[in-house]
Amino acid sequence: MTITTAQIKELRERTGAGIMDCKKALEKAQGNLEKAIDELRKKGLAKAKKRAGRTAKEGLVHAYIHAGGKIGVLVEVNCETDFVARTEAFQNFVKEIAMQIAATNPLVVNKEQLSSEIIEREKEIYRQQALSSGKPEKIIDRIVEGKLQKFFEEACLIEQPYIRDPSIKIKDLLNELVAKTGEKIVVRRFVRFQLGEKLPDETQVSESDA
Repeated sequence: MTITTAQIKELRERTGAGIMDCKKALEKAQGNLEKAIDELRKKGLAKAKKRAGRTAKEGLVHAYIHAGGKIGVLVEVNCETDFVARTEAFQNFVKEIAMQIAATNPLVVNKEQLSSEIIEREKEIYRQQALSSGKPEKIIDRIVEGKLQKFFEEACLIEQPYIRDPSIKIKDLLNELVAKTGEKIVVRRFVRFQLGEKLPDETQVSESDA
């Protein structure tokens, strides 16, 4: 079938991919826009895997203040060159990541940053919940695994649904940017502050101690 300029334009606006990549994806998807988007995401993932061994030392540290100064986020996102760090696409991505963190309060960037102790603790909680609710023993492991995946989607930034479009995940946005820029891109670290939140080592002073 013939792919129109309007179809290519719409796909580019939604994904940021190049003209030829959009045209090829639409041709492969026989003009189906959603299937073409999936095709571009798969391509982005493949490119991301190829670039995983590269070094990303350039990038941007971005500060975002939300809710009238009640929530603040600092996030560092790395790329390979200063040229990409200065592009609008990269800078917009960093801003979106900061807003995502402000809105969802993840614990870590990715699953690899979660300690084995935290994962085992969550699994044990889910197991006990399933047992206490009378679920058959043979399906307990499947229930635990499903709840653990849900925990990853809440706790790990990269696994979270994108707040502007929950049908895609943050890692999909990342892979699309990798495909567009041709560079390895890494969300390295972040910190989130919320006005009045209790600090981990903060102790309350009683009236008798005051």
